[in-house]
Amino acid sequence: MRISIFIDGANYFFMQRDGLHWWIDAEKLMAYCATLGEVVDATYYVGVGVPSEARQHAFLNRLVDLGYALETKDIKEIFDDVSGEIKKKANLDIEIVLDMFNTIDNYDMAILVSGDGDFERPLKLLRARGKKFKVLSTKGFVAHELKMVAGLHYKDVNDLRAELEHIRGT
Repeated sequence: MRISIFIDGANYFFMQRDGLHWWIDAEKLMAYCATLGEVVDATYYVGVGVPSEARQHAFLNRLVDLGYALETKDIKEIFDDVSGEIKKKANLDIEIVLDMFNTIDNYDMAILVSGDGDFERPLKLLRARGKKFKVLSTKGFVAHELKMVAGLHYKDVNDLRAELEHIRGT
């Protein structure tokens, strides 16, 4: 089973910080995915500030050292007319979906690390194309629509904590 991992970096970060309250070791995450088959690609999609923060830069370099490819986009500041606040966004969902379908012949299973409901339709299309998938997210960070399309293929990362903490890295 050839596996491609697609990590929505913003969703991944906030899921850990605000939902799980513990940090997932990216090396162990890849090793967990490798228990399901051969990891042929792993891509981390993230918005970066200009200039990027030193901690984020070090984290991204570590991901590259572990074998993850990076897809980055500059963070944009958007004025919210309703709240009057300036919000920072990069929106890499379309890049994730394009990569899922542009590389579709390279994998048998896609592992999406995100709870964003925008991925409901792309997952339905993957299924229609005969591809397997898993969704990794957690309570409060996974859209109901995504859980509905994933069904048994959804895994709450919080339920994987013990396994992720004890698995050996790559």
